[in-house]
Amino acid sequence: MKCSMIIVFSSTLLFLCAPLAYAQKGASPPAPTLTPSPAPAPTPPYVNLTDLLSVAGPFKTFLNYLESTKIIDTFQNQANNTDEGITIFVPKDDAFKNLKKPSLSNLTQDQLKQLILFHALPHYYSLSDFKNLSKVSPVSTFAGAGGYALNFTDTSGTVHLDSGWSKTKVSSSVHSTDPVAIYQVDRVLLPEAIFGTDIPPTPAPAPAPETAPAADSPSSAVTTGAGSAPGTSPQILLTGSMV
Repeated sequence: MKCSMIIVFSSTLLFLCAPLAYAQKGASPPAPTLTPSPAPAPTPPYVNLTDLLSVAGPFKTFLNYLESTKIIDTFQNQANNTDEGITIFVPKDDAFKNLKKPSLSNLTQDQLKQLILFHALPHYYSLSDFKNLSKVSPVSTFAGAGGYALNFTDTSGTVHLDSGWSKTKVSSSVHSTDPVAIYQVDRVLLPEAIFGTDIPPTPAPAPAPETAPAADSPSSAVTTGAGSAPGTSPQILLTGSMV
């Protein structure tokens, strides 16, 4: 009797659970919610300093120094592989031609490298940034601090540079798009760390030529009588008749 009741109870339980199990088996799981991934940031364009300096200028002399000293690789890496960027001051070819004393021909290879590094700052600066930069001068260059630092002043928007030996100004903007700024300067920048502090005085301007005194005009000659020409005797007017 007990065995029959157990069999009936088990059968009933299986009958009741079967539809529920079948419903759970047939129901499909909810689709997972996909979160869209953010789009990758665009890669900034590669800046080729050789191309920039070849088109502008003429900066052939400075570009030759960049390539011969391999400093071009240092500047390229700073421009394209760092968050700081770079600012370069480039003298025109005439600036090198006009440089007589001191001469760059006597520099060692290491000194020449430092000289070229001295023409750059390891950070991007727009022209408007120099107004604030002048308040914290001297500013360390790519060559270092101390004798390799530059002083900046901003006078009514004109940026002046002073290396001790060289005093010049930014004459034009060649390229100024973050992360690279290239500015043309009128003179080669000469660091005190290489050339010392015994800076020759600036030659005085040549005196203006003396002007010859103006020739005496006829009006300045002493006249001997009204209406008489120079060198003639005055006429004597006689009154009365001669006897």
